[in-house]
Amino acid sequence: MQSVTLLGSTGSIGVSTLDVLARHHEQYQVYALTANRSIDKLFEQCQQFEPAVAVMLDEASAEKLAAKIKKAGLSTEVLAGELALQQAAEHDSVDYVVAAIVGAAGLLPTLSAAKAGKQILLANKEALVMSGHLLMRAVEQNGATLLPVDSEHNAIWQCLPVGKNQQYHYDGKGIRRIILTASGGPFRDYAPEDLEHVTPEQAVAHPNWSMGQKISVDSATMMNKGLEVIEAHWLFGLSNQQIDVVLHRQSIIHSMVDYVDGSVLAQMGNPDMRTPIANALAWPNRIDSGVAPLDLVTVGRLDFSEADHQHFPCLALAYQALEAGGTSTAILNAANEVAVEAFLNRQIKFTEIAKTIEHVLSQQVATSGETLEQVLADDQHARRLALDYIS
Repeated sequence: MQSVTLLGSTGSIGVSTLDVLARHHEQYQVYALTANRSIDKLFEQCQQFEPAVAVMLDEASAEKLAAKIKKAGLSTEVLAGELALQQAAEHDSVDYVVAAIVGAAGLLPTLSAAKAGKQILLANKEALVMSGHLLMRAVEQNGATLLPVDSEHNAIWQCLPVGKNQQYHYDGKGIRRIILTASGGPFRDYAPEDLEHVTPEQAVAHPNWSMGQKISVDSATMMNKGLEVIEAHWLFGLSNQQIDVVLHRQSIIHSMVDYVDGSVLAQMGNPDMRTPIANALAWPNRIDSGVAPLDLVTVGRLDFSEADHQHFPCLALAYQALEAGGTSTAILNAANEVAVEAFLNRQIKFTEIAKTIEHVLSQQVATSGETLEQVLADDQHARRLALDYIS
């Protein structure tokens, strides 16, 4: 029986993970479930999965959850705060840590899991975007295993010659480049002038995937794909020149590996996050995910087009930050988180998300990012610059 801590259980990745776990209750048990403020949803999950621990980042929410847990007669212990998140990730009884917290909040518990030598199912791309050097070093020094859950990186991982002890760097091995696919989001066909008027409601209505608000907006700006480029650099040890992005409307091919002999290997499947989650959970084996088989006849066609950096300036900014190195990618991520929240709160226009990020990158000098303190300090400084620019 494998024990699982699920960081971010009430988000879309968390819900999909619990769906897969429920299908294989004889193989997996839940040690800890965590959330920010979603009291009712986390309570329902505690009723179903009966974890030993439930953690809420918000202390007032944790108190309310504890009262509901006690009234229901459940034995789950309710904890609160960042330290409790880290403890849930590094507990001795835990085998797998699913890192599904959205944004910078997922960095510290993911690092804790790496330092504790856990098998980490990584869906929080910001942990690598902010401090890829630190996280990869922690993984390698402590014998942890990092398994990508993002559909694109999981696809690449499935198309690479992976060994149990060599899942990170491939030293070339005949790889010319990797190709990340992107749906292009809901505004891929919009004229530039039309983007000025898009609403938060339009931005979160992704054509192919069901995701949370922040990730949906990132997909609309293509910043999500930019963050994935940075994540791929750290996961697979490839330069930014070896990581391409193409638009693929159907989201059937989840990414590809182009080899020097002309072979291109692609991983395909219906757009459902349960597939990469099940793949990472069961690796090196396979288990049923609950996803319907792919019917290519029904799909009918697969289309591809260029990911235009002028149409998607956030993608261009991500490449620039990766090229700059150091904490530039942490600065990029921090400015983006602030800008996206401001857009969702109707404080800025959709087109001003990229302008905010560009301003912060131009104003802040990145540091080397060799220490966690540097990363966190630059993250906070970037957030202040972004807030000042927006105000």
